[in-house]
Amino acid sequence: MPQTLVAHAIELLDEGGAEAVTVREVARRADVSPSAPFRHFPDRAALLAAVAEAVALDFGAAQMAAVDSADSLPFRALGAAFVHYALAHPHRFSLLRGGVFSGDRTPAMEEGHRVLTEGITELIVAGQRRGELRQGDADVIRIAAQALVYGLSQMFVDHYLDASRADGLIDQVIDLFGLGVLASGGDRREAPENS
Repeated sequence: MPQTLVAHAIELLDEGGAEAVTVREVARRADVSPSAPFRHFPDRAALLAAVAEAVALDFGAAQMAAVDSADSLPFRALGAAFVHYALAHPHRFSLLRGGVFSGDRTPAMEEGHRVLTEGITELIVAGQRRGELRQGDADVIRIAAQALVYGLSQMFVDHYLDASRADGLIDQVIDLFGLGVLASGGDRREAPENS
């Protein structure tokens, strides 16, 4: 039952943002009594925290799927997937802003953030070993890349940038960033493992 309630809450989030997520409407959509959700979530804040955790898992899975299916430069695919997720799910991205990209994470969000951050850092180090990425502090590269895609995502979500131009802009902005971190010839598909 908690998963069903969270799924309905995510539908409401997608339709109208966090303000649209009410325990009463989640119960109505789940076809349960108005008090039933309170057996699993003591209040609306707890329900929203569970929604944020589910969205964060989906967000991370979307990025890892892009990395796994990348023909070349998985680090670039990761960044593009970040922005595309925000474009496809602006209300989810707004919820993540407070749940993941803040200092006030739930323990589950903190653990998920740690795992994703470590995965991104490992991706950078692997790209450096393959000669795709310039040598440097992997944590600094990760922070710079996250700042870029986070900012670009927010500009689209806020309608500062026209979403109809998203595909071209995402590619251009990530490519421009890449000029700073790609090694010479770093777009090669195959490079020696110990370079």
